[in-house]
Amino acid sequence: VQLQASGGGLVQAGGSLRLSCAASGLTFGSYNMGWFRQAPGKEREFVSAISWNTDTTYYTDSVKGRFTISRDNDKNMVFLQMNSLKPEDTAAYYCAAASRRLSMIRLESYPYWGQGTQVTVSS
Repeated sequence: VQLQASGGGLVQAGGSLRLSCAASGLTFGSYNMGWFRQAPGKEREFVSAISWNTDTTYYTDSVKGRFTISRDNDKNMVFLQMNSLKPEDTAAYYCAAASRRLSMIRLESYPYWGQGTQVTVSS
């Protein structure tokens, strides 16, 4: 299984970025997909998740109304549109895949992880 995240970068506060994650080596449409982030010196935390059939999405409170998760099962990709970015959003962002039978918000549910893509928001 390979998950390749991209789209990070340096942006000013209030700006936008769109993260992408390309998946291969798994039956993508059967997996829930999540985005997590980890800032220096902090634990990895849940950001957002989308169910295998797109029926259900979750967001951590701090990004609700600003971030939108989506997926394209035909292209084996998941996206995170991030608007109104804040300095506290600065972190490495990771995409991950989990069995659809497990909790979508728990880090422990995700056995497959991509490499991080760095998001830096300047004030």
